[in-house]
Amino acid sequence: MPFSRAHRVAVSTAILASTAFLPALAQAQSRNEDAGTDDIIVSARRLNQTQVSGTGDIGVLGNKAAEDIPFNVRSYNEALIRNQQPDSLGEVLENDPTVRTTLGFGTAAEVFVIRGFELNSDDVGFDGLYGITPRQLVAPELFSSVQIINGASAFLNGAAPGGSGIGGSVNLLPKMADGNRTRATIGYVSDSHFTGAVDVSRRFGANQEWGLRLNGSARRGDIAINDEFHSSYVVGGTLDFNNGPVRASLNVNFQRLRQSYWRPKVAIGGAIPRVPDADTNYSQPWSHIQTRDIFGTLNLEWDLDEHAMLYFKAGARDGKEDQVTASVTLVNAANGDATGSASYVPRTDNNEAGTLGMRVKLAAGGVTQEVNFGTSVAWQTNRNAYDFSVTPYATNIYRPVVVARPAGGFAGGDLDDPFPIGRTRVASVFASDTIGLWDDRILITGGLRLQEIKATSYSYQDGALQSFYKESAVTPVVGLVIKPVPGLSFYANRIEGLVRGEQAQPTVTINGLPVPVSNSGRFLPPIKSKQYEVGGKLTFGRFDAGLALFQIDKPGAFYRPDADRLGFFEYGNFAVQRNRGIEFTLNGEPVDGLRVIGGLTILDAKLRRTEGGLNQGNDAVGVPELLGNANVEWDLPFLPALTLTGRVVYTGKQAADLTNTLRLNDWTRVDLGARYLIPAGQSAMTLRFSVDNVANKRYWASAFTAFTAFGSQLLQGTPRTFKASASIEF
Repeated sequence: MPFSRAHRVAVSTAILASTAFLPALAQAQSRNEDAGTDDIIVSARRLNQTQVSGTGDIGVLGNKAAEDIPFNVRSYNEALIRNQQPDSLGEVLENDPTVRTTLGFGTAAEVFVIRGFELNSDDVGFDGLYGITPRQLVAPELFSSVQIINGASAFLNGAAPGGSGIGGSVNLLPKMADGNRTRATIGYVSDSHFTGAVDVSRRFGANQEWGLRLNGSARRGDIAINDEFHSSYVVGGTLDFNNGPVRASLNVNFQRLRQSYWRPKVAIGGAIPRVPDADTNYSQPWSHIQTRDIFGTLNLEWDLDEHAMLYFKAGARDGKEDQVTASVTLVNAANGDATGSASYVPRTDNNEAGTLGMRVKLAAGGVTQEVNFGTSVAWQTNRNAYDFSVTPYATNIYRPVVVARPAGGFAGGDLDDPFPIGRTRVASVFASDTIGLWDDRILITGGLRLQEIKATSYSYQDGALQSFYKESAVTPVVGLVIKPVPGLSFYANRIEGLVRGEQAQPTVTINGLPVPVSNSGRFLPPIKSKQYEVGGKLTFGRFDAGLALFQIDKPGAFYRPDADRLGFFEYGNFAVQRNRGIEFTLNGEPVDGLRVIGGLTILDAKLRRTEGGLNQGNDAVGVPELLGNANVEWDLPFLPALTLTGRVVYTGKQAADLTNTLRLNDWTRVDLGARYLIPAGQSAMTLRFSVDNVANKRYWASAFTAFTAFGSQLLQGTPRTFKASASIEF
């Protein structure tokens, strides 16, 4: 126990005449100061631990423990985001062995490939609601947790209004007050990108029932890709109340992002080119994307008694985008000659979503039940316009050429004040029942969600009604969990996915030129998929492991030449994609101070029931055969203030065209880093340093694109990137 200051003064005065006691006193004081320092280091190290858990918010079923869930779920914590300094949500999901990130078609929007199917940024959930998360790009600093549910989730979360998410969903949770703490952080990312952040958490009230969390960050400067500039300004706040039977929270956020001179994908033809140097930028200085979003949610929970709870959740987003692209199409794979084109796409979004439900827990005769029923609805309005250049410019992916922005000429909509192009409403009612037997060691879940998707599209020329549909579908779920012994559970599920049919784009780019689409602007019919999955979860000590085997069948949308209109392409569901796979995940602390997050995914994605048998049985484009991740953190026992970190990311071979004549090579990336703690008063300063892609490896990371009838687009991996930061709590 440390001496107080007054006690030390009194003791010193009493023994001044006896120098024999001084060495003993000095040694005692040193031991006590060391003990206080050790406590500070241990506490700070615990707060910095990167962790993943299988517990999470399972849509309308609520928060569940991992062993009670018949699904594969992982949640990455706030410390991971803080330690790794990710620039976007995709960099957070790089840690997951079942997910890979690419970009959208001709945009900077991130697309997440889960179980071989795309999840567009439009369909990333926020606090359990669709359409509230900023689209295109998301700044991770606002969130306390990033949760992944693998597989179809039309019952759990409802149909994704944006038309994706068949292979899995991502849900972002806002930061909540978790004590009294203030954290300040400064950081640097190569080449000249600087960051600063402040995060304040307070709890107050007679019983600490009120909480306030405020956080903001600013990032600005060039990243490791030559001349590519990123800036990000975000502010978020959550006010919550937790007292007795009532819990409530209000979250409001602002995000403004800009990327200039951003490196796009490369459209290829009949050959895969040599990969350019890792930091080469074959974009143009005039390309940029700027987004501004205001979004938030309101949550209310009311325990009617110990057996019943009412819940209500609502959210809204107002978003605005301004995007100028510099698309690149390869002409000569041998020497890298290419053509480029420009497009200008302004857009605004106004989205709202809400859900209302009730959960009732019953028990009688050794049988438990959890009944859940409610309703949900999501509205989305998209206003946009476009202006595409019609004359390509010459460039080279190895020796990029800077040119003036080419003039437009193929335009639609009002570029100055975009009018509505699409409106979507997804409404549903749902009910489920989870029955527990044998002291809840057997859990059987059954549920139904009746969903109605209403989609309206309008002409880009005059805003007139172009197409309309209103379709209904029932999406059931059946799940089984068996827990024979503590720490071990087996599960199975049969669940369906449902998404709005995708909207045909105005054009597709062929050999660097826009080609019109005959059914431009029209929505395809709703897409329904089926998933079968079995798996197991094992917890031993502080270590968790999971195994899942799954199969998903989904109608596939492709562009193809329109046989009835020469010079046009058409968009439709012209095949079925069947993905089968095995997922193995593990995380935990097998020994004190050594934490592991990793796993493997084996995928077999095939095209089936293709029109006319064309490409029947071929591998789906952009779906790797094998994915592997290994994240390691080691708190050095002989130097407690130091933690070493490392990550290995492996992606196997993947088809780059429908005929499977082109394939991308597999690639492996290694990241290394360290954290060091320095006591500062009653807290500690955390110093972080890391290097992503240590070997500066150049590689084509992905061939994934939804527009594969005429080729593919390749996304190049990021170059070696240095990151450093310092944060302190007080």
